Amino acid sequence: MNSTNLGYLVHLAFLVGAALFVLGLHRMNSPVTARNGNRMSAVGMIIAVSAELLFVSQGNMGPGNWAIIVVGIAVGGGAGLAMARRVAMTSMPQLVSLFNAVGGGAAALLAISDFIGLNGQRTLAQGAPGLDGWRTLFIVADVLIGSVTFTGSLIASAKLMGKLRGQPILIPGGRLVTSLVVIVGLAVSIVLVLAGAGAVNYEAWELEVLLVIALVCALAFGVTMVLPIGGADMPVVISLLNAFTGTAVSMAGFVIGNVMLIVAGALVGASGAILTNLMATAMNRSVGNILVGGFGGQEGTQAAMTSEGGTVREVSVDDAAIQLAYASKVVIVPGYGLAVAQAQHGVRELADLLEARGIEVSYAIHPVAGRMPGHMNVLLAEANVPYPQLKEMDEINPEFPRTDVALIVGANDVTNPSARTDKSSPIFGMPILDVDHARSIIVLKRSMGRGYAGIDNPLYVNPKTGMFFADAKKGLQQLVAAVKAL
Repeated sequence: MNSTNLGYLVHLAFLVGAALFVLGLHRMNSPVTARNGNRMSAVGMIIAVSAELLFVSQGNMGPGNWAIIVVGIAVGGGAGLAMARRVAMTSMPQLVSLFNAVGGGAAALLAISDFIGLNGQRTLAQGAPGLDGWRTLFIVADVLIGSVTFTGSLIASAKLMGKLRGQPILIPGGRLVTSLVVIVGLAVSIVLVLAGAGAVNYEAWELEVLLVIALVCALAFGVTMVLPIGGADMPVVISLLNAFTGTAVSMAGFVIGNVMLIVAGALVGASGAILTNLMATAMNRSVGNILVGGFGGQEGTQAAMTSEGGTVREVSVDDAAIQLAYASKVVIVPGYGLAVAQAQHGVRELADLLEARGIEVSYAIHPVAGRMPGHMNVLLAEANVPYPQLKEMDEINPEFPRTDVALIVGANDVTNPSARTDKSSPIFGMPILDVDHARSIIVLKRSMGRGYAGIDNPLYVNPKTGMFFADAKKGLQQLVAAVKAL
């Protein structure tokens, strides 16, 4: 096959792969079709990678280069498969953050390698063959975005793993440091683009030094950007970093002229940006406000707990079981505590028991429940909870007034009525699940500890609330046994 026909074949494969990416992403709109959508996208990636390998095999690829490619695919693919199969649902946000870091770092390294290779050919008399203004712009953008994603995702993952405390971590002069890093990084980047366009002349080594400065600034910005963010903002940050990863990959596609990288990266970047905006809107905040502020860092005010003059009412497992078994409508509100306890199968078993008694059961899903976008949806899907029973916040909130029992399992901040009433609360204005409008409320949690946002929840002293103190998994097992005994 001559090179022209091979080129047509490769571009046709890229077109097929891109179409499969788009169709796969569309099918991920619903958990019912998400599994097939994921498989469809995987097939598209296999086609794209195979076509690219076929194309480069016609060039001057030595045995050493092929060895690097084969070993890289084997090691990277094997490690990814092992991590994905072994990870618990509680650790999924951390894994997603690590994958974001890997994607952003790989894109940045690709751009750095391309820049060094082209810059090495440069002479002052002839300029830089292949290193024009547009290509330099894409290289610099790729380095900046990929590096920010790399360090930012590592910090986010460390926070989620508990290696760093979840609340905002403020460094001395942090705002000043961040501002200086941004100013220097942008200034150096502009000089690099101008040099690539031939507007200014620099020695090859000087350009490489400037690229290193831009790289260091971007890496530092990723750290200073994420460290001050904590609490309930972490799902939004993960989604934003995911969008950054896609954008970096798309820039890498422009750098090396690969259509598939451009398409795949653009899809990830656009979908991540849309999701980030939706989640920020669900919290009644802007993305800029989240990045500038340190949401969740305050210890909260005890006034929220004492202003009602209420006391905590504890209920036994038998009392809770009776309320559930003789209700007409029950809404289950899952949270991160359910994920930590690996209790998704227990909540499904309890729901099945209640449905067998003719009770209407549904699940209230808040957009930022858990530690990453869609965390609760994926968790419950793993337990084969019927998707129609999963109700988003806007759909379920009008149903709480006619709900006999709202069973909260490990959720905290997303049910906190302070968001509606307490202007001093750091979550004031964030839309919440209106569980306090239900006729009765059962909160299953281990203790009176605060949620990830670090503030008290006056729901726990509401006269309609009964606190059932237990680990989510053990508590659900006890409830299942008690309901069966009735």
